[in-house]
Amino acid sequence: MKIAIISNSDIEGGAARAAYRLHQGLKSIGINSKMLVQEKLSNDGTVFAPKTRLEQGIARGKLTIETLPLKIYPQRDETTFSIQWLPDRIVPQINRLNPDIINLHWINQGYTQIETLAKFKQPLVWSLHDMWAFTGGCHYNKDCDRYTISCGACPQLGSTKDWDISRWVWQRKTKAWKNLNLTVVALSSWLANCARESSLFQDLPIEVIPNGINSNKYRPINQQIAREVLNLPQDKQLILFGSLKATSDKRKGFHLLQPALQDLSKSGWYNRLELVIFGAERPENPPEFGFNTHYLGTLSDDLSLALVYSAANVFVLPSVQDNLPNTIMEAIACGTPCVAFNIGGMPDLIEHQQNGYLAQPYKIEDLAQGIAWVLENEERHQKLSFRAREKVEQEFTQEIQGSRYVSLFTQVLGNSHSTG
Repeated sequence: MKIAIISNSDIEGGAARAAYRLHQGLKSIGINSKMLVQEKLSNDGTVFAPKTRLEQGIARGKLTIETLPLKIYPQRDETTFSIQWLPDRIVPQINRLNPDIINLHWINQGYTQIETLAKFKQPLVWSLHDMWAFTGGCHYNKDCDRYTISCGACPQLGSTKDWDISRWVWQRKTKAWKNLNLTVVALSSWLANCARESSLFQDLPIEVIPNGINSNKYRPINQQIAREVLNLPQDKQLILFGSLKATSDKRKGFHLLQPALQDLSKSGWYNRLELVIFGAERPENPPEFGFNTHYLGTLSDDLSLALVYSAANVFVLPSVQDNLPNTIMEAIACGTPCVAFNIGGMPDLIEHQQNGYLAQPYKIEDLAQGIAWVLENEERHQKLSFRAREKVEQEFTQEIQGSRYVSLFTQVLGNSHSTG
């Protein structure tokens, strides 16, 4: 069985990391997997990207040109909105690899044109890392349900017209994808339900297969050693927060973390806790959390991430909307209990008061209470840590993910041959 995975990158970004982990997992169980990316950051010989300076320049240029039509919406949100209107050269690359199945992942930032999907001869399995595949361009819908009908008058564009770019994107998808041999994989139960409610994917087969993680790389490391390596204090309990663009991406809930920590600081924890942030440098005027704060900058290699999770007593990710965040999975793999709001794919990872705490959505007081609950009892903390690691070993290893994908690929190929 030959698989071609298409992802905009192999490492940069959570979705890219997840796609690359699947690629590695498939190879480790003997599957012939190749990966096509727009930007290659690994030295993996089975990952293919633009090689010449001209091709690389075109790829970089597409990032800018892709967003130009959005300039007509000066009131639009500063969130990712993908139109995918630029032509690409992926079909001849796929023809050279000649796979049995194409596994799509995050294909945005101008990498794959919407219409290209209809040009593939192979069955498609699309692993959804967010909602873009079935919306008119947004990656997370916030409170909008227009993707269940036909998009248009898009609140994220600041548009009041039914015929806007979101309607155009939605119509292009409807027209180009109506005869696709497509199976959808959602990474969380929440995203599967969103896909089933969408006008574009409601009639397609939709499976739930969560991301897998290398549980040998992400594992508990002695906390004292981890702190020594990272130059973090040994005599405090540490709260960890982090993600790509940790402090600037509003969806990750940084604006809710600050008041929750200030509440915690005022309730007797001031001298007992410190905060660690990765994914952001210390700003010139750092916000006041009520605790001494350590900024670690961007961490991208597995060992550094495993060290920082192991150094922490609790990982907090107060996202307002999220699918199946890698950071939560990485944290629990390292035996670090997590606190998050009970939204999106969080309940797939966090078992309330078993390996962490699920706070009531957007309730700052309950977020603070959850952090305190995880930290205040050492014996309970040990049980939470043990269950966190056990959860990953039972449900989220690369081997489990790889075998589930192989079963799905086999089923899809069988169905294609019987109807072909």
